[in-house]
Amino acid sequence: MKLTASNIVNAINKLDKNRIYNYIHSGTKEVIKIHSIQLPEGPIKITRWNPYKGENELSGKTEPISSEMIWRIANAFMPEHPINFDRVLGGSYNTRSALEALIAHTPEFYYCYPGRIQNINGIVSVKKGHKHIMWKPDAPHTANVTVKAETNIEISEIPSQEILYESLTLPSQLLDTPLDINVRRRHAQIQIALYFIGKQLGYKTWIAENDKGLEYQNKKICEYDGILSSLKDETLLSNFSNDIVDKARLIDCIWFESNKSIPAIMEVEHTTGVTSGLNRMKIFRDAIPSIKTRYIIVAPDDDRDKVIERANAEHFKDLNIRYFPYSAVEELYALCQRRKLRGTTEQFLECYMESVNL
Repeated sequence: MKLTASNIVNAINKLDKNRIYNYIHSGTKEVIKIHSIQLPEGPIKITRWNPYKGENELSGKTEPISSEMIWRIANAFMPEHPINFDRVLGGSYNTRSALEALIAHTPEFYYCYPGRIQNINGIVSVKKGHKHIMWKPDAPHTANVTVKAETNIEISEIPSQEILYESLTLPSQLLDTPLDINVRRRHAQIQIALYFIGKQLGYKTWIAENDKGLEYQNKKICEYDGILSSLKDETLLSNFSNDIVDKARLIDCIWFESNKSIPAIMEVEHTTGVTSGLNRMKIFRDAIPSIKTRYIIVAPDDDRDKVIERANAEHFKDLNIRYFPYSAVEELYALCQRRKLRGTTEQFLECYMESVNL
């Protein structure tokens, strides 16, 4: 299950707009009232004031809770997994506690205090933890109130993982298209991540013909170890006609394993929409139905609903599409960067993907 900003905004929109809400921490004297909500993903405007200082709603300050902050929080949630708002947001955004309070008043969210594992000079102890919010979609509580969840969870905090993309130069033909440069760069970054994941797992990689001019760390992607210069170089496809192989040359990324199998055929859908990638994979699938593989749409986390809708169109259902969200790609990429994975199975890869056939 995956939360989106629209899920959170919709839940808050169902709260009583005439009600005054308290923060979770009883020591916080300010109160909150919902001023306005822009559907589907925010921003949310709140008014807050401190009645202990003689303030009231009319004298209070009206401030926005940005869509960006809501998305960052939505991406952090997993069912039954407590999150700390300050840690997720890095202490930024001065309305983060207000968002936390409003979310906790919606039915599927609870506040809790998991234990914190502390290790100082090899001496390990469990301390009282900080306030966290837990998403419990299967156990909703009454709306407009906050409820504490009792939990035996203990948290061992590790440094947050950041993904570093170094010097990246786009092919000239991509620079001449009307697409936004930042969109094209994001598409290329995900292709880079997929290549390095595949390399770590022992796969050869095909990168789309029109992306061969991509340069990373001042080196063309086609010059990297394990990148196929031609699909005819791959034994699994060498017995097929040039016309059939030609149908695959614009697919964004294909992984090959030791001339034995094709673990994944992937379309990165950040630039042209989900349908174009599905069409390319469908043409390949119909031309070579005997090839056993996974057909995967790699797309931003907030495009999940779009992927599910398009992948379940009658024309594409036989592809049995899997959805590989950007956050999962980068989580796996971070793991590959930090740990030299060995002996992983294709089932391990599937843990990062979601089958979207209804």
